[in-house]
Amino acid sequence: MFGINTPELIVIAIVAVLVIGPTRLPGYVEKLKNLIREVRRMASGARETIREEAGLDIDTIDWKKLDPRQYDPRRIIREALLDDEDVAAFDSLKTAPGAALASMLGKDSPEAPPVVAETPLVRLAEGQRAPFDHEAT
Repeated sequence: MFGINTPELIVIAIVAVLVIGPTRLPGYVEKLKNLIREVRRMASGARETIREEAGLDIDTIDWKKLDPRQYDPRRIIREALLDDEDVAAFDSLKTAPGAALASMLGKDSPEAPPVVAETPLVRLAEGQRAPFDHEAT
């Protein structure tokens, strides 16, 4: 609460009791109690106003779903453009591109590329340079 931990709160309370004194302390406690009640009343009034004007029930809103940190624009666009089967096939492009593309286009489709077995990845030895194609653009 306000970056104050329990021992600091206890010290503040003791200092407040010493500074305010035992004669004025009950009046200040009463003022603090009224302030807390007023803040709670204002918060519940704001909830009721939102419920009446917007038709939303704040308690039923899934706030995690509205968190902007969870949005991945690539996933949103992919899901908007592709059907459910196509999304699964698109995700499998990372593992088997030829097979996934053939399943997306249809095996009997003339545009479907032949399914080629994937070549395994080869790890280069320490200090070995990767092959380079001078004719590639």
